[in-house]
Amino acid sequence: MVAVIDYDAGNIRSVEKAVKALGVDAEVTRDRGKILSADRIILPGVGAFGDAMEKLYSYRLVDVIREAADRGTPFLGICLGLQLLFESSEESRGAEGLGILKGKIVRLPEDRGLKIPHIGWNSLRYPNRGRLFEGVPEQSYVYFVHSYYLQAQDEEIVTATTEYGATIHASVEKGNVFACQFHPEKSSDAGMKILRNFLSI
Repeated sequence: MVAVIDYDAGNIRSVEKAVKALGVDAEVTRDRGKILSADRIILPGVGAFGDAMEKLYSYRLVDVIREAADRGTPFLGICLGLQLLFESSEESRGAEGLGILKGKIVRLPEDRGLKIPHIGWNSLRYPNRGRLFEGVPEQSYVYFVHSYYLQAQDEEIVTATTEYGATIHASVEKGNVFACQFHPEKSSDAGMKILRNFLSI
């Protein structure tokens, strides 16, 4: 079973539906026991960094997520879920992230004539090919919706990048922890292949 963590963020049900479409049981939950006993865990979400961290604390999910990551259960953060795995974000100064991975979230540059938020399809490059991208050709297009992006401290964990006024660390992998800034559940065949790869880990 895949536990899709529920903390009142946007876009959670679409991830659940995508997993079920691949023939795998999924449940949206904030129950500690269900999360820690799941075969795989997904932290999706759309929203603001600081508000999301407040919700994770209020639902007592911060320690659950950290424990799950430490246990080695395959864990996937999507969009805001990626950002929350890191230490801080310019979107919510003073708010600490989960700190499971090292790095910071910064605002997309506004001086390049590009629209913010970044909404649309961008192609991926693989500086360090990760397990999520097996069978997904480089330059495949995936769907982004975001105003802030990751700068990982250790570029060795960066498995995909894209360009939008800056080099965006679009996906990371460290041990059992994976994350994507883009939305695989909205990224057509390439995105479903990425999700399938995660579900087979």
